[in-house]
Amino acid sequence: MDPDSFRSTLSNLAFGNVMAAAARDYQKELLANDKAQASHTTTDDVDLDELLDDPELEKLHAERIAALKKEAEKREVLKRQGHGEYREITEADFLGEVTGSEKVVCHFYHREFYRCKIMDKHLKALAPIHVDTKFIKLDAENAPFFVKKLAIKTLPCVVLFRNGISFDRVTGFQDLGSKDDFTTRALEHLFKRKGILGERKGDNDEHAEEEIDSGRSRSIRTSTNAGSDSD
Repeated sequence: MDPDSFRSTLSNLAFGNVMAAAARDYQKELLANDKAQASHTTTDDVDLDELLDDPELEKLHAERIAALKKEAEKREVLKRQGHGEYREITEADFLGEVTGSEKVVCHFYHREFYRCKIMDKHLKALAPIHVDTKFIKLDAENAPFFVKKLAIKTLPCVVLFRNGISFDRVTGFQDLGSKDDFTTRALEHLFKRKGILGERKGDNDEHAEEEIDSGRSRSIRTSTNAGSDSD
């Protein structure tokens, strides 16, 4: 067996062990709650030994474990495609990146522009929370072909792609109150209205709230004029 195959096998075994352990940890509580809801009784009235032998609840339990495993596998696939982090790409990578995922947020930026740095901070906070969407950025100065092709005239410009086709964009901060101190949550809601983000999933909602709150705009020191968007 070659090393890559061996590591893949170990990874799969480890994943299976983690899922099995998680299943054992909450199995009794899960079955008790399901049985209590079905019979309109309290948990105190339920015989756990009887529940563990209930074929219907065992089936429900197996389906939930399968759903959790499927969701975890999906997230791993997305991460291998570059989801879950805010990455910089080159012009040569652009087509492959935007066509390789269903939903993509691409920030065209300039390294010296004040408002591009503000947008960077918010996108970096959103990327690990909304894994279903890919977050990337591209230096507009080094991507003249796509800047012209997409008719980008003002920076920052965040272009939204679905299945490789641009369908909307956020230009400057016009949709965010035309202010520099908008919150990450405001940007998140804007993206949801535009259909590029879905609802958050998973067990990290509390951590997600911390990430969102930490994304509130703070002063960014720069010599560039912060009073307007830049051409």
